[in-house]
Amino acid sequence: MKQYVISRILMTVEFIIIFVFIIFGINKGTFSVSSLSIALNTDYEKNLDSSIIKKNQSELYTQGIYNPLYSFTGDLTGYAGDCPLCSGYLACPPRTNVLKEGIYYNDKTYGTVRIVASSRNYPCGTIVRFKVNKLSSEPIYAIILDRGVGGNDIDLLVENEDFARKNVGRVRNTKFEVIREGWKK
Repeated sequence: MKQYVISRILMTVEFIIIFVFIIFGINKGTFSVSSLSIALNTDYEKNLDSSIIKKNQSELYTQGIYNPLYSFTGDLTGYAGDCPLCSGYLACPPRTNVLKEGIYYNDKTYGTVRIVASSRNYPCGTIVRFKVNKLSSEPIYAIILDRGVGGNDIDLLVENEDFARKNVGRVRNTKFEVIREGWKK
């Protein structure tokens, strides 16, 4: 019984130390919730709390970071890294293997965003925002990290080709807002 009480006390002390580290780290600007999430769980994008993402995006919007530079209209389609002629590697640096890394990208400024392919009309690293009700009730933020699409069309990276066909298909005349052009800081 005595050992149990001692172990519970030690666990409580550890919890308090971690809690203090988090509170003081956030106040000093040296702590990143997303880096902690990555360290604790490599599949963190699957477990993200959407309210945290929305809050961060709202804060960035009020700071002018989420204001669109310009917009364009094109078709939205879906694709996956497992397509018959796909290698799984993206065309733009850092040339991520999406078969291993997944369909999300952690951008330094915009946080966790979806990955899309576009034509060379739009530079790698461009952040776009679009709303497609059949995919999400909220706007989707994505980064251009792949090529192979013509004109103003955008190809959304999804889990697999079957999902792309059944759930995305072709959404005509989608409005895309460019939030950041290329890798500009």
